[in-house]
Amino acid sequence: MIEARHLRVLRAVAATGSFSAAARELGCTQPAVSQQMKALESSAGTPLLIRTGREMRLTQAGEALTRHAAGILAGLTAAEEEVAAIAGLRAGRVRLVSFPSGSSGLVPAALAALRAAHPGTRVSLEEAEPPRSAELLRAGDCDIALAFRYAGATAPDEWDDLVVRPLLTDRLVGLVPEGHRLADAEAAGIGELAADPWIAGCPRCRRQLVEVCETEGFTPRIDFATDDYPAVLGLVAAGLGVAVLPALALESLRPRGVRSIAVEPAVEREIVALTLPDLAQVPAVAATLDHLAATAGR
Repeated sequence: MIEARHLRVLRAVAATGSFSAAARELGCTQPAVSQQMKALESSAGTPLLIRTGREMRLTQAGEALTRHAAGILAGLTAAEEEVAAIAGLRAGRVRLVSFPSGSSGLVPAALAALRAAHPGTRVSLEEAEPPRSAELLRAGDCDIALAFRYAGATAPDEWDDLVVRPLLTDRLVGLVPEGHRLADAEAAGIGELAADPWIAGCPRCRRQLVEVCETEGFTPRIDFATDDYPAVLGLVAAGLGVAVLPALALESLRPRGVRSIAVEPAVEREIVALTLPDLAQVPAVAATLDHLAATAGR
């Protein structure tokens, strides 16, 4: 196998005309140059140099290998510089997938901090709800997936093959229109909303809502179903029903005509960042995870 270090020695010998001059240029000993040239000729399977008096002359094979060595070494140098840039966070790419409220509540501040610290790192963003986001990660279509799960609502081992970075615990908040009988309450049992029409969120959240309501002795009457959070607020403000939304989603919205109340029993979801074990060692991915965690902590 031809090694890059041997090609560098060959180019030095070809340029200087002798082992001793090549050794001085490379900062090593003449025997070291001779030994590496023997190893290169052994790998090539043919003589590369012929001694003529005090100088070394390239054979036809040596000329061909020297000619190609320039491009090989230039490409290797470029590759080494690119890898060093990625390792030093002067470059790099991270493909991020997030659910909508994560995209609005966590991602912007985290990526702004990442860009300020490491301007050469590029991050792309797509949206997907769990469990689809975890599937994209396993399929190699993203590097980090923001996901959430409700206690007891999913299999405890659903992410056992992934690196799980806990970010925060997000509580669902009840939303009622102004003028509602509970509009001035700080908290209310979810059973107190049993007679109201409901506006449901995403299917995963809706399933959790129905299960919680059923434990309180009623099944919510869902008149409107939408995954669009501003639409949920608009429907509630219009007096068309009540809803629950994640507190994280409300941070990026400006509800008008809507009052928020704490609902009991508390419904919480765990928000995490997921990646693959090998990807967790990539500097740009690790830095992105750190900034997501720092933003969630604030």
